[in-house]
Amino acid sequence: MNQPLSPATIALVKATVPALAQHGTAITTAMYARLFQDEHIRALFNQANQGESGAQVHALAAAILAYAQNIENLAALAPVVERIAYKHVGYHILPEHYPFVANALLAAIKEVLGDAATDEILAAWGEAYWFLANILIAREVVLRGDIMAAEGGWNGWREFVVAEKNRESSLISSFVLRPRDGGPVLRHRPGQYLTFRLQPSGRPELKRNYSISCAPNGEYYRISVKREADGQGGSRFLHDTVEVGDVLETTPPAGDFFLPDMPSRPVILLSGGVGLTPMVSMVETIAAEHRELEAHYVHGTASSETHAMDAHVRALAQGRDNIRVATFYSDPCAGDCLGVTHEGEGYVSVEWLAATTPLHDADVYLCGPKPFLRSFVSGLALAGVPAGRIHYEFFGPADELMAA
Repeated sequence: MNQPLSPATIALVKATVPALAQHGTAITTAMYARLFQDEHIRALFNQANQGESGAQVHALAAAILAYAQNIENLAALAPVVERIAYKHVGYHILPEHYPFVANALLAAIKEVLGDAATDEILAAWGEAYWFLANILIAREVVLRGDIMAAEGGWNGWREFVVAEKNRESSLISSFVLRPRDGGPVLRHRPGQYLTFRLQPSGRPELKRNYSISCAPNGEYYRISVKREADGQGGSRFLHDTVEVGDVLETTPPAGDFFLPDMPSRPVILLSGGVGLTPMVSMVETIAAEHRELEAHYVHGTASSETHAMDAHVRALAQGRDNIRVATFYSDPCAGDCLGVTHEGEGYVSVEWLAATTPLHDADVYLCGPKPFLRSFVSGLALAGVPAGRIHYEFFGPADELMAA
């Protein structure tokens, strides 16, 4: 069990807040440079988040600053800790990996702050790091234990065969995955994702997260992936190289974004672009298990050409008074017809949601591109939707989103 942080440590960590605010990005840049000198540690990370934009560098700098600012009120960081713990389960981060980060972080603080990073400051940050690390390790032990105790659960990487590959739109294809060992698979919670270890020929290994786009069934998973022309290879590898019969490796379903087992309020599922994938899992589950639950699924995309799985979702809602579907096209194509192929043109707005859905009585689930999420997370809060009813999934460092 963690010993409480000493008052001296708390005081010293809080005293570093101004320096972290000014030099946090430099510290995390130096930390990753040191950390990635070790190839087996580098391989644990999704390198797409380490690119020129420095998204992960900025996200970690913001997280370290938030930790220092809330060192006396760590309950405020509980949602972030939960999200990180699930990410670590997905990427198969183990307790033996934590010392590498500790050593790199403390060395980076010393490198950037120089003489200001006294032995007392470094000792305080060492204590603070391991205090938080032990919280994460304990939570990850629980999550892994729950997974292993459930039917079809597994630890680490498991091989799955691509049983089907289906084109869903001009940009999105679905992959149905069945376990190579023929055993059952863990029933995921609708909204969760899988973490894949991909190995393109002649290129470094890739780690990628993809939401599961089917309801839990104990037999297979489905992911629906947008081909990103300017991405770093994960989606292009799946679209252009992977075929039926190929084998992919994944860790168990993870993520703190999911539909509750027993929803207590109406739900609004709001997605943009390929953000529809976890929503399809939720809609399938609602149609099968929650026939009395009021659900509004609102999706925005460019046109019917880019709109994946529309017929499938509308078929699920057909004949069910509890599920309502509305689609917005921002750039309808020639064959699209307002009122037939889509219900609105342009972009979904908070004002439209307030007028058309039980916005102030519902839980709102969001998934989509970063600008979409940034707009709605802040817009819903400004409209008076309590923070506890705004749930979102975002793949990648969400520093700006968290700030919003």
